[in-house]
Amino acid sequence: MRGTFFKAIVALGLLGLAIAGAAQALKIEIGKTVVSATATVEPRALPAKANAPVSVSSVTRIGTTDGSTPSTLKELVFQFDRNGAVETKGLPTCTMAKLAETTVQEARKRCAGAIVGEGTGKAVVTLPGGGPQRISSPLTLFNAPPQGGQPSLIVHAYETVPAPKAVLVPFTVERIHKGRYGYQVKIPVPPIAAGFGSATLAEATIGKTWKRGGKTVGYANARCSGGRLQVRGTISFTDGGFFPGTLTSPCHVSG
Repeated sequence: MRGTFFKAIVALGLLGLAIAGAAQALKIEIGKTVVSATATVEPRALPAKANAPVSVSSVTRIGTTDGSTPSTLKELVFQFDRNGAVETKGLPTCTMAKLAETTVQEARKRCAGAIVGEGTGKAVVTLPGGGPQRISSPLTLFNAPPQGGQPSLIVHAYETVPAPKAVLVPFTVERIHKGRYGYQVKIPVPPIAAGFGSATLAEATIGKTWKRGGKTVGYANARCSGGRLQVRGTISFTDGGFFPGTLTSPCHVSG
């Protein structure tokens, strides 16, 4: 089933994932809302023309200057550096049906070969008649069957409030042609906990590699062109808040 608690959290984790990463910290403050993000791509030494496997780790936080509950997310749009690629040939896939109604452990067991990343999501929830409570869930990113010829992911989380259930969030990585950017993820965010919850943190690492034809290939790949990798994102909130930002990372051509 598709839940709502962790859809926004999962989406935040994609800020530095899928195509390219960054090693720069970004912090934006508008009103009392504060959004910060960091991401790291390894290795820094990459080929100039051919893509090479990389591991990308990302942390995104949402908070406030006065300690109050953050605003509710509405939509996230991320564009990734064209000097990268997602590779899925030879990689097992997992489906929504196979992951339905599974715990974290069950999901990872059923589709172990399709796991391309793992992480953690957190939120603060204030239900009617109760005080704020902080919840968290392990996140698992699975390679899914392509959609319209585009790479696809299913992110699995498991929520416990207001009742235990699996949350499955499918995403498609869209090919675009917008100058520096060659890939895009666009995610409308539904209410969290019927409007009573707010995402506060997402952290994840993606970087699966496997053997194909005697060579090591990776899910996430990049090359160094122009001395940097770059990702641009916009995060909008239901109260009208809008956070655009760009992360860049130096890279150098491997010898």
